[in-house]
Amino acid sequence: MSVTRREFLGTSAVAASAAAFGLSWASRAFAQDVSDVRVAQIGFHGQGKGHIQHNHQNLVALCDVDEEVLHGMAERLKHDFGKTLDTYTDFRKLLERKDVDAVSIATPNHTHAMIAVAAAQAGKHVYVEKPSSHDIWEGRQMIQAARQNNRLMQCGTQSRSSSSLKDAVAFVRSGELGKIKYALGTCYKPRPSIGKLDKPLEIPSTIDYDLWCGPAAKEDLYRKNLHYDWHWVFNTGNGDMGNQGIHQMDIARWFLGESALAPRAISIGGRLGYEDAGNTPNTQVVYLDYPAAPLIFETRGLPRSLAAQKRWGDSMDRYRGSRIGVIVQCERGYVLVPSYVEAMAYDNEGHEIKHWSIPDDSLGNHVKNFLSAVAANDASRLNAEIHEGHLSSSLCHLGGISHQLGQKARAGDVSEQIKGNELLSISFDRMASHLRANGVEIDRGEGALTLGSWLELDPATEQFTNNDAATALRSRQKQREPFAVPDLERNAVAKAG
Repeated sequence: MSVTRREFLGTSAVAASAAAFGLSWASRAFAQDVSDVRVAQIGFHGQGKGHIQHNHQNLVALCDVDEEVLHGMAERLKHDFGKTLDTYTDFRKLLERKDVDAVSIATPNHTHAMIAVAAAQAGKHVYVEKPSSHDIWEGRQMIQAARQNNRLMQCGTQSRSSSSLKDAVAFVRSGELGKIKYALGTCYKPRPSIGKLDKPLEIPSTIDYDLWCGPAAKEDLYRKNLHYDWHWVFNTGNGDMGNQGIHQMDIARWFLGESALAPRAISIGGRLGYEDAGNTPNTQVVYLDYPAAPLIFETRGLPRSLAAQKRWGDSMDRYRGSRIGVIVQCERGYVLVPSYVEAMAYDNEGHEIKHWSIPDDSLGNHVKNFLSAVAANDASRLNAEIHEGHLSSSLCHLGGISHQLGQKARAGDVSEQIKGNELLSISFDRMASHLRANGVEIDRGEGALTLGSWLELDPATEQFTNNDAATALRSRQKQREPFAVPDLERNAVAKAG
């Protein structure tokens, strides 16, 4: 399902659907050199700061819904680089500019698709942070937007621009260690409670909250922080599997060589160890049942024990050397990927037989890759074209959907339900031991764990085949106007008919 350059460039450049956002299609002639690519940065309270660090020479405009963040960055760039940039709080006004070649999007997950689709329809190339979408359906619309408008769209899974990981992937897929038996991704990252307020959070007057919410439900918030903690609420975020773990999910799928979604998936876990305003799992095992070799993903936000909660940052679990990383187990050995730029191959006795490493500038390399592809107007140069980003993001979404459709269960009941799956049982038993070490009661009462529903889907259509409730969660059931992401797939079918 990889997209060739001919397939990418062979679609119509018509962008009539831009009317959904009140935008007109407009673009400069293609740049001939990277230094000529004119970029606007949208969102930079978090990861967007890194984007600016690596693309500041190409920046012509800044956009952020938070005026304090916006003007603070504008002043910083003026002070550090002597650059005075145009500023916008509303991305729609920014996209009206005809002299912007590309946008770099680092806003909260729930607005990625909204902005990326509108940008492509306005004639801009797009770099969009991970996860590329907030749900599976949105990802499909982003792909359609790129194809229908002949725009380059890159996902921010920067490991794809790591030459050391490329070499490690090639080594494994060449069969040097025999057939792959499974891939295991781990995201053991400290995530303390975000708290829970007695009354709604007061949104600062410097923020247009309506625009911040975009297509998501406009809700009162009972957490302490508007920024960043949106990750831990399904209305706007995707939990840590969709935040940090998407990187490791993408690396694991890359090694497996899978170019479609897994046909079956299940989640086990929950938000455990504290009660707060979040509702995404902080502890989770997701099993993605690829026929050739399964992909297992583990998320742990609690430290290794209850006593270790006194020092969250340096007290997280490791499994076979992986904390935030990937293990690819093969017949004659395994590969450990502990970072975005390093990998080690071992035989089954634990002797290192290969080591790949480069200096850690994965984000910088990824941004450079995007800019060079834009300058050449060549989608085949992209290391993480939107279709790849969509697949890895949607694997995370599968885990979230299974969890949301799950039922409370005790540890013993879970073990009984999955006893026929050895790999899943091993992963769950280690998670259960971890929770017990943190004083979480998972063995009595109705149970604190959530045993998710087994999901089955057709990888070719990405439609669920066994669960109507899962189909309902494939997309946001109600998008708020005027921020709704247009149904470009349906529009394309209707036009073809």
